[in-house]
Amino acid sequence: MRPKVKKLIWIAPLAIVGMLLFIFIGGEIVLHLWNWLLPPLFGWRQITFWQALGLLVLCRILFGGVSGRGLHRSNYRRRMAERWEHMTPEEREKFRQSWRGRCGFGAPASESKEQ
Repeated sequence: MRPKVKKLIWIAPLAIVGMLLFIFIGGEIVLHLWNWLLPPLFGWRQITFWQALGLLVLCRILFGGVSGRGLHRSNYRRRMAERWEHMTPEEREKFRQSWRGRCGFGAPASESKEQ
C-alpha cells in the first residue's frame, strides 16, 4: 500500500471519533450550563441531552451560519484587498473617512466636506 492510503486509513476513523467526541462534549456543556443557570434564574424546566444538542445545532444555524467559517471571510478579505490595490490615494482616503464616520470615529465624509 502507498503511504498516503495507510495514513488515510488511520486518520479517517480518528477524525470521525474526534467529531463525535466534540459533539458529545458540546452537548454536555450546553446541557449542564442550561440546567445549572436557567431553572434557578427563570424557573424554566431542565432539558435532556438531546434537547441540548438540538439547541446547540439551532444556535449554530442562527448565529454561525451553515457554511464553513473561514471560506466566507477569506473570500471577503481577498476581494477587499483587490479593490484596495486598484484605488488611487484619494479614493483610499475617502473610503477611510466614510468608514470612520460609520464606526463613530469621526464625522462622516459628507459632513466633513460641508464644513
